Amino acid sequence: MSARGGAGLLGVVVTGGAVLLAEILAALAGSGPGPVEAVAERFIDHTPAWLKDLAIAAFGTWDKLALSVGIAVVMTLLAVLAGRSEYRRRWAGAAVVLGQGLVAALAIFTHPQGGLSATWPVLVGSVVGALVLSAVLAPPERWDPGRAMADRRVLDRRSLLIGAGVLGAAALVGAGVTRVVQARRPPTLPRALPSPATPARPVPAGATFDVRGLTPFRTPNADFYRIDTAFFAPQVDAASWELRVHGLVDQEVRMTLEDLLEEPMTEAWVTLACVSNEVGGDLVGNARWLGIPVRDVLSRAGVQEAADMVLSRSTDGFSASTPLAAMTDDRNALIAVGMNGEPLPPEHGYPVRLVVPGLYGYVSATKWLAELEVTRFADASAYWTDRGWSERGPVKISSRIDTPAEGADLAPGEVVVAGMAWNQHTGIAEVEVRVDDGEWLPARLAEDVNVDTWTQWLMVWDATPGEHRLQVRATGRDGEIQTGERTGVVPDGATGWHEVRVIVA
Repeated sequence: MSARGGAGLLGVVVTGGAVLLAEILAALAGSGPGPVEAVAERFIDHTPAWLKDLAIAAFGTWDKLALSVGIAVVMTLLAVLAGRSEYRRRWAGAAVVLGQGLVAALAIFTHPQGGLSATWPVLVGSVVGALVLSAVLAPPERWDPGRAMADRRVLDRRSLLIGAGVLGAAALVGAGVTRVVQARRPPTLPRALPSPATPARPVPAGATFDVRGLTPFRTPNADFYRIDTAFFAPQVDAASWELRVHGLVDQEVRMTLEDLLEEPMTEAWVTLACVSNEVGGDLVGNARWLGIPVRDVLSRAGVQEAADMVLSRSTDGFSASTPLAAMTDDRNALIAVGMNGEPLPPEHGYPVRLVVPGLYGYVSATKWLAELEVTRFADASAYWTDRGWSERGPVKISSRIDTPAEGADLAPGEVVVAGMAWNQHTGIAEVEVRVDDGEWLPARLAEDVNVDTWTQWLMVWDATPGEHRLQVRATGRDGEIQTGERTGVVPDGATGWHEVRVIVA
């Protein structure tokens, strides 16, 4: 290995160790987010909307992993630069390490869960890293790292490579593992989830078809899609959590988690969909939610006539603009504490989140809920509307073919074509399938649970040899027929008929 190569490798080890040290200090102190989390979330907040859309379209629910890999690559390149710079000129590489630390400190300082007092772990880690880098690569007496290794005055090349690989991997991975482990801790509530005063309707046997490849009616918590702006799920202390309701109200209302759990609970099956869901995509899920109606809390506060919007905010600074009418009409808009019979998982909003049927999540499904501000669309805007998305976001009628899959090889004869359709808070009246631009044929619908959930459908197709294109469309209970016009997800959701191509032979 050349002297410059050895210096770059040492830069990776030392800089990675400094990051790991800062992460451990932040975790042990509980002072706020670590440097990786803070920088990642500031990056997310300042990323142009088109780039976020591209990332979600390309990586879906793996977008956070893709960002993690990107951060690791950038950190590695900067660390190599630091090592080589320090080898050429004393304190030059140390300045690179300190510069990274200052950027991370600024990100922590501006983070909703950070502040000035939360910056000390990364500052300590940066100073330690800078001193170690300077001591290793640029001691008072000029030396040649390559010759020193050959003379065994420091670790030999083999030991250095093995040690650097282990320490570098531990540093780059450990920075994320520390927080991920914390995020996976089982959520706890002050007490067990209360039984609902208004339970959800039991799911009838006819609501599901036994078809291989068809999405189940209930989405397990672990499989429920996650799209949000938090790099790691915020760690919210249930004991100190409080909901504040204010703005255009007669009186401000504050509720602790204990207060919330004392309220009569409503249980409801509700399907949620992400506005970034492409035609035929899987950024949609259905769960049994437990919570209290938002309208009850708003009624307690006394909403003033001038209001037409509720701006919800999360503990991590995210905000959503929800039409007031969607929170005060007869739908099951909930301040939710439970999901499929369990406390909310951390990644889905623990301890409290919003669930509002009929609206895309970016304007309704705020996780880690902390605040409801009753206001007006003319006076306030939210996170995604500031980035070019529609301010109201009603869910568009949609349908999807789950089976057969794209490119499937099928035998001639009867083939079951099945999938899902959703039109939250309106309901599905009909689903139709057509083959190769032929006539639309009716599919059989599963039994409805309520108008706020998706519906399974199936059709038996007499498949003939050849290559075929299958398309699906739905009709809502209000008579709206799903459009075949293809549009992208921006600014208010994708449209078009989902189609798959299959080969029958």
